[in-house]
Amino acid sequence: MKTLLLVLCFFLFQIGVAQRFSDYFEDKTLRIDYIFAGNQSKKNAYVHQLVRTDGWHGRKGQLNTTPIQGNGQMRVKDAQSNQLIYVLPFSSLFQEWLTLDEAKSSVKSFENSYLIPFPKNDIVVEVVFFDENRREELVLQHTVKPNDILIKKGKQNAPYQVIHQTKVAQPIKVAIVAEGYQVDELDVFLEYAYQTLESMWKHEVFAQYKDAFEIVAVFTPSKDSGITQPSKSKWLDTAISSHFDTFYFSRYLTTPKVFQLHQLLENIPYQHIIILANTEIYGGGGILNSYTITTTKNPNFAPVVVHEFGHSFGGLADEYFYENDIFDTQAADKVEPWEKNITSLVDFVSKWKHLVAPNLPIPTPHEHKKGAVGAYEGLKGNGLYIPTLTCRMKINNTPDFCPVCSNALEEMIQFYTSKEN
Repeated sequence: MKTLLLVLCFFLFQIGVAQRFSDYFEDKTLRIDYIFAGNQSKKNAYVHQLVRTDGWHGRKGQLNTTPIQGNGQMRVKDAQSNQLIYVLPFSSLFQEWLTLDEAKSSVKSFENSYLIPFPKNDIVVEVVFFDENRREELVLQHTVKPNDILIKKGKQNAPYQVIHQTKVAQPIKVAIVAEGYQVDELDVFLEYAYQTLESMWKHEVFAQYKDAFEIVAVFTPSKDSGITQPSKSKWLDTAISSHFDTFYFSRYLTTPKVFQLHQLLENIPYQHIIILANTEIYGGGGILNSYTITTTKNPNFAPVVVHEFGHSFGGLADEYFYENDIFDTQAADKVEPWEKNITSLVDFVSKWKHLVAPNLPIPTPHEHKKGAVGAYEGLKGNGLYIPTLTCRMKINNTPDFCPVCSNALEEMIQFYTSKEN
């Protein structure tokens, strides 16, 4: 009887200390705008401004954990107890730039904005980076006081339309943003926004969890029509100032104006962002918990927008590699990458070994049956292996994600829609 009482008391204690959203947060959003700056020798992060907006549109369960590491993390702690109360994994353009030769000597800065639930009490926010060996570095630690009079109150700046609604209690909220569309072209943008949904639902994992998403189209008009191309001396005035030639790579499309992007979205229900760019030029980009951006008038728009969302939403890696890639795509020595769809075989058991047929060799020769899950060499000599040769994260002319990527995306969907503790 005494043992039973002890077990019962322990159980009740566990319930008592379980973290609930309402214990620490209000139903509002705190946007923290950062400047990441420096080079390979010295990395810095600076707080630019704090913005409070109405409603919290992110997850309310599993607040202090994450299924993926990311290239960095925001860790939010209760200032009084030092308890970890929220984690957000991320990647950033700054960290991509750090892998380039230019970052050995030059110094640059990049804008970054991250959303966290608005705290009831003082919090300590840590910004952590991970290097290629997955060693972490605390880049910044700062305190946020919710009653700080200098926290700006956001206001809605752009009209929007709900294009996919759900009755799920905790949906994944996505904003689809117009870029390079003039006022009289916004009806064309809306058509591409609906095509984006059609493209997503053609993939089994998104079709299965269609009701987990709530999606809005945001009408952000641009002064000019089209997208900036620096290599062609074509500079345009667009809603979020996106451009090709990022890091001098012709088809890498990004925006340096991240603050501008989020300001346009203030008080709009979103946690993830898809930007549709008005051009026929092939290109795009996807950055974890930052944004997806892709061109609409290119014939490959449908597969590319989903591919890039695989990056920004699911943290999936590219499964294609080039001999002269601008980024370092070599496997780190004796380290398993954090992305769930690539492996160095250092710890293959932690990846998708359980999905590989017992008689399939590892590494897997490319001549094996197409579609069979194995460990195929991504690029000769780079030490990275991919699950299949036919996946949305590798090629455009394939109907779906491979089983490994689908599983990873399903895990993220379930993570974001988990019930409050």
